[in-house]
Amino acid sequence: MTIRTILVDDEPLAIQGLELRLQAHEDVEIIDKCQNGREAIRAIKTHKPDLVFLDIQMPGFDGFSVVQGLMEVEPPLFVFVTAYSDHALKAFEAQAVDYLMKPVEESRLADTIERVRQRLAEKRGVEEVDRLKEVLAEVSPDTVTDIVDGGDQVSSNRFEKLINIKDRGQIFRVDVDTIERIDAAGDYMCIYTGDNTLILRETMKDLEKRLDPRRFQRVHRSTIVNLDLVKEVKPHTNGECFLVLQSNAQVKVSRSYRDVVARFVH
Repeated sequence: MTIRTILVDDEPLAIQGLELRLQAHEDVEIIDKCQNGREAIRAIKTHKPDLVFLDIQMPGFDGFSVVQGLMEVEPPLFVFVTAYSDHALKAFEAQAVDYLMKPVEESRLADTIERVRQRLAEKRGVEEVDRLKEVLAEVSPDTVTDIVDGGDQVSSNRFEKLINIKDRGQIFRVDVDTIERIDAAGDYMCIYTGDNTLILRETMKDLEKRLDPRRFQRVHRSTIVNLDLVKEVKPHTNGECFLVLQSNAQVKVSRSYRDVVARFVH
């Protein structure tokens, strides 16, 4: 899978530096480079890239204006690159895959490219399903109806509604809807509900498989949050942020999981 990529920055040295770092990723193909927002909009509409690295502060059309100028077409994935951290929340508003600080660190860039790969794989997977439905609609319309009507229910029903937790000599049956967050401590999980904290002996990896990912998302290497119980997003330094939960507990979102925040900002 080749990731067709456009680089946009008004500083030629910044483009050269990013291009040099991207050489380490063989699946990234740079198909165009632009030095201002108007060039970028034309190039994106012409080439229809998978990914755009977009500088925020440029004379005339800034990076956010570029995104707004593409509202009538299917946009590519965007990664904002900037020397200023105070644009982080607005970057999430623009549904950016990531937000990189200049000078771009190779390790952070590697994390970003991996996130891009995952997003593209998910997108292409959905496109394959849609094409399959189109074919089935022609040869077997009833089959498509069954898929559309039954698919969500099947995927939803395979996740836990109640979790049994043995703690302090008692067995608690916990409704997953009441779980606000989960913190890992080795092979133990701290399960926080509105009025209680319980200890579950299980790994984070195994517990994640039992919870609906549309609601329970990891926001840190050792923390899972119930997205339905988030009431506020508070920006922090270095492009990081905090989620404020219904109990008023605050959970820091690490940089590796910042795309989760985009679900709350519209």
